[in-house]
Amino acid sequence: MKQSPKRTVTSQQAQRNRRVFGRVLFLIITGVFVLFIARFSYIAIGKNVEHVNLSARAQKLYTATQTVKAQRGTIYDDSNQPIAEDTSTYSLYAVLDKTQRSTDGRPMYVQNKKKTATVLAKYLPISKKRALAYLTPSNAKTFQVEFGLAGQNISLTTRNKIEQAHLTGLNFVQQQARLYPNGVFASYLVGNTATNSKGVLTGTMGLESQYNSLLTGTNGFKTEKQDNNGYKIPGTTQKDKKAKNGDDVYTTLDSRLQTLLETEMSALQSKTHSRSLNAVLMNAKTGEIVASTQRPTFNPETGAGLGTDGTWRDSLVQDLYEPGSTMKVFTMAASIDSGNYNGNATYQSGKYTVGGQVVPDWQTSGWGIITYNKGFALSSNVAMAHLEQQMGAKTWMKYIKRFKFLKSTNFGLPGEQAGSIQFSKAIEQADTAFGQGIQVTAIQMLQGLSAIANNGKMLKPYLVRKVVDPNTGKTVKSYGTKVIGHPVSAATAKAVRKHMEDVVYKSYGIGGDYKIKGVRIAAKTGTAQVSNGKSGYLSGDDSYLYSVAAMAPAKNPKYIMYITMKQPTLPGTETATQLLADVFKPVMKRALLEDSSSSSTETSTKMVSYVNRSAKAAEETLTKAGYKVTVLGSGNRVVKQSPESGQVMMEGQRVILLTSGAQKMPSISGWSKSDILRLADLLGMKVTFTGNGYAKTQSIKAEQAVSDEEQLKVSLGN
Repeated sequence: MKQSPKRTVTSQQAQRNRRVFGRVLFLIITGVFVLFIARFSYIAIGKNVEHVNLSARAQKLYTATQTVKAQRGTIYDDSNQPIAEDTSTYSLYAVLDKTQRSTDGRPMYVQNKKKTATVLAKYLPISKKRALAYLTPSNAKTFQVEFGLAGQNISLTTRNKIEQAHLTGLNFVQQQARLYPNGVFASYLVGNTATNSKGVLTGTMGLESQYNSLLTGTNGFKTEKQDNNGYKIPGTTQKDKKAKNGDDVYTTLDSRLQTLLETEMSALQSKTHSRSLNAVLMNAKTGEIVASTQRPTFNPETGAGLGTDGTWRDSLVQDLYEPGSTMKVFTMAASIDSGNYNGNATYQSGKYTVGGQVVPDWQTSGWGIITYNKGFALSSNVAMAHLEQQMGAKTWMKYIKRFKFLKSTNFGLPGEQAGSIQFSKAIEQADTAFGQGIQVTAIQMLQGLSAIANNGKMLKPYLVRKVVDPNTGKTVKSYGTKVIGHPVSAATAKAVRKHMEDVVYKSYGIGGDYKIKGVRIAAKTGTAQVSNGKSGYLSGDDSYLYSVAAMAPAKNPKYIMYITMKQPTLPGTETATQLLADVFKPVMKRALLEDSSSSSTETSTKMVSYVNRSAKAAEETLTKAGYKVTVLGSGNRVVKQSPESGQVMMEGQRVILLTSGAQKMPSISGWSKSDILRLADLLGMKVTFTGNGYAKTQSIKAEQAVSDEEQLKVSLGN
C-alpha cells in the first residue's frame, strides 16, 4: 500500500529535526567539555580560584604550625633566688548537679562527697570539715562550687595527686601565671603582671612594668607536613624557629632582711592602721636597696589587697610629702659646710618671728635659752629657722640643690616624682629648714642621707644589679655604685653624724628608743603636719607624718634606714618613736649581723622545700639541724611552710610546717612577734598584740581547733 504524500513529508521533517537537535546537543556538549578543559587547565596552571591560591590552601590544610611560647624573664633576689617567675597554676571547682553526665552516661558530678573532702584535705590547705561544707551548700540546686583560696594557685604536682584519686566531678582550669613564691615581698617594687588581649603576660607596675620589654620574650614556631590522619609525612622537612625567652632581672634585695621587714611592718600597721607606711634599708657603701616595703600592700601571688586601697602607687618614688624634722639633717649640714654654724651659741627656744609670722617649736613653751647643739638633739624648729636666716636663703637653696632635692633621682621605676618647694617668702624659706613647705620622695631622702653616711660622697640608690639574656648568658645591662655628687665635705658629714648621735644618746635627746646594744646609732626623728592639699594643714591627733632617718654604725655607717608613718592612730601605750623603733631595731640588728658574719657565732643557710614531703621526716631533719620546728595539722605531708624555700635561715630559727586536715593552735609561749605573725599568715588568721617582747598569753588555747575566721590576741612581755 502506498504512503500518502502527506505522511511522507511529516516523516522527513521529523528526521531533519532529530538531526538538527543532535547536532545542537553535540555542539553544546562539546562546548561544555571545552570550557571544562579550559577551566581545569587554568586552575592547574594558575592554581587560583576566586583569588584563592589552591596550592597554598592545600599546603595549609596538611601543614601543622605550632607556636612555641617564650618564657617571661625571671626576677631574682641578691642570692639569685627567684622572686617572680613563669608558671602554670590551676584552679579547682566541683560540679554538684546530678544531671551532668558524659555522652556514654558516666557521672560528671561529685558522687562521694565525704571521700572527696578527705582527698582535698589531704592535698590542699583546707580541713575535711571545711571542704565538706563547700560540697554541701544550703542551696540544693547549686550547679558548681569553688573552694576559696585553698582551691586557687594549685601546682601541677598537687593537681596530679588529686586526679590520681579518680574522683568524679572535680575539674581544673589551667592559667598561665606569674609565680611570686615569697608572697608579700617588696610587692610594689617587684610589681605585678596581667594578661593582655593577646594572652601575653604584661607588667603593670614596678620592675615588671619598667623592664617589661626586656622581660617579654619572643615566641617561636614549629611546622611539619601531615597526612589526613595527622601523622607526619615521611621525607618532608620540618621548619622551626626557637623561642627567645625574656631577659632575667637580678635585684639587690636581700630575702631574709626583706622578709623580716615585711613582718615588722605588718605588725606596725596592725597596731596603727596608718594611712601609709614606708620603710627602706639601703647599703650605705654601695647604694643598693636591700629591703623596701610599704603599707597598704598586696600579695601578687593571690591578689589579696591589690587595688583595695584605691592606689597603685609605689610610695618610694611616687609619693610626695613634707618630710618634717628629718630635713634638719640637711639644714645642719648646709649651715656647717657654709661656715655659718656655731653650735655653742645660744638662742631663745619656743617661738621665733620670721616675716611677721611665728615659727613654733613642737614644745611651744620651749626649753629656755639653749645652744644650737642642744636644739638639734631636741628637734627645735626655732633653731633651724635661725640657721636658715644666718646662712641666707640663697645659700640654703644652693645646698637643697646640691643634695639634689627637687630633681628626679632616675631610680628606674615608673612615675617617679621630682618634688616641689614654696620658697618666695621669708617664712616659707624658714619653714623648709625644718621640713615644711618642701615636698620630697623617700628615694630622694635616701640619696641625700648617703652623703652624710659616706663623708660627703653622695650615691645614687639602685635596685637592679644586672639584666641577663638567658639564651646567651650575656649581660644586657649592668648597674653598680655611682657617685653623683659631693654636696658637703667629709668633715661636715662627720660632724652631722655626731649631732645625730646626740639625738639618741644625750639625756635630752628625743631618739633614745633607737639604741641598739653593742652598736652606736646616728638618727634623726621627724614629725610633720600633713598638708590638706590646699594652703594649710590637717588638724587633730591623727594628722601627722612621723619618720626616722638612721644609720649604723655611726662612726662608719654600713646601712641607712628610713621609715615614714603617715596619719596613724596611735595606741595609748606606745609613742610614735617607740613604734618606729620596733621596726628599725630588729631589721638593723639583722643587717649588721649579716654584714659582720665573720665575727658572729651564728651561722646561716638557705631553707629547702619540704612541700609534699613527709611531715615527720621533715621535722626530724630540721630538728637535727638545730631548728625549732612546729607542725600544724593532722596530715602526713607538708602543704605549706615558713620560711619558704630559698630564704636565708639563722641557726636556731623557728620553722612552721603546715599539713592538711584540721588545724589546732600550738602553744606560743615565748615566741617572738615575727614568728607569731608567720603562724597567723599560714593559718589565715588575724592577730593583735599588746605590750612588747615575747608571747606571754594567747587568747586561743593550745590544742584548740582554729579556723581562718578567728582572731588571735597575744600579750607580749619580757
